[in-house]
Amino acid sequence: MGSWWLEAVGWAGSAVLVWSLLQTQLRRLRLINLVGCVVLIAYNAVNHVWPMVGLNVVLAGINVYYLTRMSREKHDSGVYEVLEVAGDDTYLRHVLRVHEGDIRLYNPEFVHDPFAGDPSYLVLRGDETVGVVLMRDAGQGTAQLLLDWVTPRHRDLTPGEFVFGPEGPFRRRGFRRVLTPPDMVEPYYESLGFRRDGDAYVL
Repeated sequence: MGSWWLEAVGWAGSAVLVWSLLQTQLRRLRLINLVGCVVLIAYNAVNHVWPMVGLNVVLAGINVYYLTRMSREKHDSGVYEVLEVAGDDTYLRHVLRVHEGDIRLYNPEFVHDPFAGDPSYLVLRGDETVGVVLMRDAGQGTAQLLLDWVTPRHRDLTPGEFVFGPEGPFRRRGFRRVLTPPDMVEPYYESLGFRRDGDAYVL
């Protein structure tokens, strides 16, 4: 009976590792992969399979390193850059077109008018584009968000903190109030200090 349970633990650890590789969000991938490594370390140690113990110890250490780095960089303003571009910018339109399916999944009513003159921003991490923010001046110091989208792999790293924070483009433009799109699916704004106001959030 004990041998059966031990084998089940080994299979479970392997399944967790495979499941981790199916994750699109980097932090979640690392966390789940770490759990799988820990389970397999225990399983292989009990079975005295030391090469596999060593392999999973190394993998676990790599996961811990990157998780620590992600946690440290999560609030580091030097990691992300918010770059203003024209609404009809060729690269902006390319990003919106390539990721149209995912954008519509979370912003089903979004339609981009490249000639409306709305302020447009690309959120960058080095040379990688990790998000797009489009807004419209609604008057009286209020900015109406038209789109706030982040790539799946960076979605749990809150780059929006640098868009809406004290050094972000909204504050620099003098906006005192930010309204989110009312139809956004799975909004994350409460973690950034927004409050619920009907179907939208307000900062």
